[in-house]
Amino acid sequence: MAVSNLTPSDTSTFILTGIPGLEDAHLWISIPFTTCYVICLLGNFSVVFIVGKEQTLHKPMYLLLCMLAFTDIAISTCVVPQALCIFWFNLKGITLGGCLTQTTFLSTASAMHSAVLVAMGFDRYVAICNPLRYNTILSNTRIAMLGLLSLIRGVLCVLPLPLLASRLPFCANHIIPHTYCEPISLAKISCGNLTFYRL
Repeated sequence: MAVSNLTPSDTSTFILTGIPGLEDAHLWISIPFTTCYVICLLGNFSVVFIVGKEQTLHKPMYLLLCMLAFTDIAISTCVVPQALCIFWFNLKGITLGGCLTQTTFLSTASAMHSAVLVAMGFDRYVAICNPLRYNTILSNTRIAMLGLLSLIRGVLCVLPLPLLASRLPFCANHIIPHTYCEPISLAKISCGNLTFYRL
């Protein structure tokens, strides 16, 4: 392994190690990662395509399934391509901006995923407990508003951590023992005051 892959060129570059202890097996580990990622993309895009094409499926339950498919695509796309670059090409370097961007998108998509699951639970509750008023309570417009609220909730809940992490000072250690960035990993390698992470 080249020394340039292990040492950052400047203080804003970090090294993602992949899966610690299994560096020799990274090529073999990439096979299930790639397979699962392709299946995830094909399955979720199929759901979105079928619901989009079929007019009879433009109902709240199927629109929520499309939102869930989009969040699943976003979560896997935030993590898997970076991991595959580490496994296949040994590209372990990531800038602070790239790390914070990945953290923001991954955390926002995860928060949206949980909000869509709550909305799906509410959809089933209304369908079972109040079936005669289902169409008036949950219209397509209200489902779109729920999707927008889940996006706003995700951004507002997640945005403070990357903003605060961008102000952290980093000393000598720039190695993150994961295949992707997360705020806690940045906090662990920081040499600054971490009071806001303990709140």
